[in-house]
Amino acid sequence: MKKIRITAVSYLNTKPLLYGLLNSPLAEQIDLSLDIPSECARKLRDGEADIALTPVAILPELPEWHLVSDYCIGAVGAVKTVNIYGEVPLAEMEEIYLDHHSRTSVALTRVLMQEHWQQQPQFIAASEGYIDQIKGKRGGVVIGDRTIGLDKRFPYIYDLSEAWQHFTGLPFVFAAWGSRIELPKGFTTQFNEAMKNGIAAIPKLKLLLPSPHPEFDLATYFTDYISYNLDDEKRRALDRFLRYLTQTDSRPQQSFPFTQPA
Repeated sequence: MKKIRITAVSYLNTKPLLYGLLNSPLAEQIDLSLDIPSECARKLRDGEADIALTPVAILPELPEWHLVSDYCIGAVGAVKTVNIYGEVPLAEMEEIYLDHHSRTSVALTRVLMQEHWQQQPQFIAASEGYIDQIKGKRGGVVIGDRTIGLDKRFPYIYDLSEAWQHFTGLPFVFAAWGSRIELPKGFTTQFNEAMKNGIAAIPKLKLLLPSPHPEFDLATYFTDYISYNLDDEKRRALDRFLRYLTQTDSRPQQSFPFTQPA
């Protein structure tokens, strides 16, 4: 039997979902790889994965897509690990690095800059090591595990999920389990059960996983900042975000200036 190819985000916030999946009857039926979010998106787009926990910004680029699960990587208000960092207030930032790990965070930054904050900084394509170049009037978007501890380093921090909620009144969906084909209902039922069991195991995972920082509480992060249920409110939020992406793509490119770093 051919195994189902699954790619998932390698970040800390995915661990409960992966724990549930790897401790379910589906574990023998899948070929799982862990990647940064942008690579999950690429694999799904290029047909190298049957299912991906993918940044949702890729979805409009697919000829056909289906949400596989009722679970996601989302947030209601602050998410803690998707932020703009800087040495000066956002209004004074003239340039902003865009984290190359995530299509969704980049797209969300663009939407918030134009629609919410109504600013037009120069966006810079980030590469490895760019966090050390966040200084002066140059800020930067940083996501995932690399944000842990940066609150001690930068005086100005803007949580993108929290800003989205202030702007729309809605939660936000960063990544969802997507497929380019519709999967059998029996599989999706088992998949959802695995996700549910993984989330229920968070108290156990707190004991099994090492904390990435002495002041970082895993259980608080998993339960207070990450919201895993893809409920009706998050589906509304996802629909609204994807509509913004469609509108943005049709606007003149100079609305979002983009350069390579100097």
